[in-house]
Amino acid sequence: MKNTLLTLTAIFASAICFAQAKHDTVFFEDFNGPKLNRAKWNVEVTGNTVNNEQQAYVDSSSVLYFVRGKAAQGAKNGALVIRAIYHAGYTSKEQKKYDFLSGRINTRKKMEFTYGTASARMKMASGAGMWPAFWALGEGNWPDCGEIDMMETVGDSSWISNALHGPKYFGDTPLAYRYFLPNKGNVDQWHIYSVDWTPDKLVFKTDGVVTYTVTKAMVEKYGRWAFDNPKFIILNFALGGGYPNGVNKITSPYFGISQATVDKIKAGKAKVLVDWVLVTRNK
Repeated sequence: MKNTLLTLTAIFASAICFAQAKHDTVFFEDFNGPKLNRAKWNVEVTGNTVNNEQQAYVDSSSVLYFVRGKAAQGAKNGALVIRAIYHAGYTSKEQKKYDFLSGRINTRKKMEFTYGTASARMKMASGAGMWPAFWALGEGNWPDCGEIDMMETVGDSSWISNALHGPKYFGDTPLAYRYFLPNKGNVDQWHIYSVDWTPDKLVFKTDGVVTYTVTKAMVEKYGRWAFDNPKFIILNFALGGGYPNGVNKITSPYFGISQATVDKIKAGKAKVLVDWVLVTRNK
C-alpha cells in the first residue's frame, strides 16, 4: 500500500508539472499553510442561508485549518481541511440559529478567469447530507451570472456530479450528470476534479477521464449561454438542504441529514481535504 501511495503521489506531481509546462498558470494554491493566504482567498460568513442548508459558515480555525505529515493523508506539502462541526444553538449576526458550523472560501475579486482549466485534488468524508463542492461562479445575480459545478457530492461515496446553472436552466438543471467512480472508487480517496472551459464547450473530468461534456448548443436549447464572463473559484462544505434531500429524502433529525451523519460530525470525522487548486490556460 505504501508503494502504491508513493506511486500515485508521483503521478499526481507529474500531472501538475505537465499541465504547467503546456499551459500558462493563472493560479496555483498548494495549501501548505500555516494560515490561509488572504491575498488569494476570501472566507465567507453566513448572511442569508440558501437551499435550506443546515450550517452556518464562519471564519474560524475550528472549521478551516491546515494539516501536514500523516494528518495530511497523502498530500505531500500539506492540505487545507474544511471541517463541519456540531454547535447546537449557534446564532448568526442575522439572529438565525444553527446546530452546525462549516467553512466556505472563494477567490472573488482576487482571482477570476475566463476560459482555461480549473482543477483541484480533494478527498472527503461521506455520509447522507454531507455536501462539499468545488465550483465557479460569475459576478452578478444568480443564475444569470453562470455557475460551473466541477464537483459536488451529497453523501453517497460512490458518485460525484457535474452541472451547469444559468438563466432558465438552474436549480434542478437539465445540464447535470452523475458520475460513478470506477473500480469501486469512492470520494473518501484522493481524486482530481477538473473542467476544461472554452468559448463553446465545457468538458468535466475526474482523474483525467472525461465525465461530462456540455456544448454551447446544448445550453442554448434552454437559455442564454452564461459562460463567456469571468468566474471565481469556490470551495465549501455544506450540510443538508435541497440537493441532499432530493437524493436521500431525509427530513429528520435535520433536513437532508441522517442521524448517522450527525454522529459522524459530532465525532469530528466530517472533513474535506484539499491538496491543491490549479487554474491554467492554453499557451
